[in-house]
Amino acid sequence: MHKGIESTAAAVTERAIGRAHALASSFLASLPERLVSHVPSPEEMATALDEPLPETGSDPAAVLDEWFTRAERGITASPGPRFFGFVNGGVTPAALAGDWLASAIDQNAGLWASSPAAAQTELVVLRWLKDLFGLPAEWSGAMTSGATMANLVGLIAARQWAGQCLGFDASGDGLAGHPPIHVVSSTEIHLSARKCLGTLGFGRNQVRKAAAPGGSVDIAALAELLGEISGPVIIVGNAGEVNTGHFDDLAALADLRDAHPGGAWLHVDGAFGLFAGTSPRFAHLSLGIERADSVASDAHKWLNVPYDSGFAFVRDAAILREAFLTSGEYVLGSAGWDPFTHVPEMSRRFRALAAWCALKAFGREGYRALVERCVDNAAAFANWVEATPGLELMNSAPLNIVCFRIIREGLDRAATDDLNRAAVRAIQIDGRAFLTGTLWHGHAAIRAAFDNWQTTLQDVHILQFAVTRVAGLL
Repeated sequence: MHKGIESTAAAVTERAIGRAHALASSFLASLPERLVSHVPSPEEMATALDEPLPETGSDPAAVLDEWFTRAERGITASPGPRFFGFVNGGVTPAALAGDWLASAIDQNAGLWASSPAAAQTELVVLRWLKDLFGLPAEWSGAMTSGATMANLVGLIAARQWAGQCLGFDASGDGLAGHPPIHVVSSTEIHLSARKCLGTLGFGRNQVRKAAAPGGSVDIAALAELLGEISGPVIIVGNAGEVNTGHFDDLAALADLRDAHPGGAWLHVDGAFGLFAGTSPRFAHLSLGIERADSVASDAHKWLNVPYDSGFAFVRDAAILREAFLTSGEYVLGSAGWDPFTHVPEMSRRFRALAAWCALKAFGREGYRALVERCVDNAAAFANWVEATPGLELMNSAPLNIVCFRIIREGLDRAATDDLNRAAVRAIQIDGRAFLTGTLWHGHAAIRAAFDNWQTTLQDVHILQFAVTRVAGLL
């Protein structure tokens, strides 16, 4: 490159990165006081951002400024301490710095040859995570984009295993013309797992479901379902049901797996519940998960790393590799571990660096304290709900999710549902805190999830005020 062009490129890059740093620093500094959401309409955001493709270019630093100014009302303060919607974690300083560095060095984390540093870092992160959660060290795995892709990885391995049991190669030959592979779970199976089952050809609507009256699967009912299936079966269990945080009895599921005459594979969706294993106070909730055949989890929840990030673990390394291994002359010659042989993607973002930085900075004790603080915040809020007239706790809160609703004397079921849907919208518009709605046992309800490293009891009190204010105005 010509020296003058090099100098110009360096200067432009420096200005753009400097401006990004300034905008990001200002945003992060504003999080403690910033409204969590302005709840703009789709029409408002379209007016702010939609435009024809520019014919000519613009200065990169100016482009950043323009986008932030135009888009700001649509930026949710989800990394902040009062975002209690869905189950979104925050971002620790080390994780954020690692993620920025990953973008700058722009490694393709698909093959060892494309980045030995990325591949080896991922192997270390996977080993650390297994240690953190008490999972067997010999399990295989990989980083993913989140729990949905992690569920997909585990279920692809399960499909490969089931195909072997039935005498065919599922990844090589496909499912057509072969005996069906049965899947059983509870009525509370997460939509991400159902989405994966549809993607894999099992069919979202073909899952046989046992009742889970309190959020945990009825083991006797699941055993009855299994008794109706003669061949190999995939069992999908929950380590943290998404509405109220309850766990299936994973040890009992493993017992059912072991006893099934046709063979069974136990896959556990532990998107956030896997983190119970970081604390001696809550490890009993996930007892038995070490007996699973595959486990899926999110890193952008309780690990508090930036979106997107997750991880999957599989007991049988050979089955996992067989499910994904393919060959081509253009990917030969790697001397070490090739992550693409464990996940659907070939090219991958270097997600492991943010996770490595987060784990290195917090350590085992830091994550134990984070999980315990979040659960204590959830318990404080749940206790307040139970003690507050006009509010009703919909289920016990064993971990970090509180499901509740507003009730009023004289309102029928439909009117109460309407009241709670309106309350969710009003709380979001108020902006002090962010909650999301759900449906629990046929009733409209409100969910608060606590998994941000910055949330304090003061933030919980602000949430309580927001709920009280809205309940009094509606």
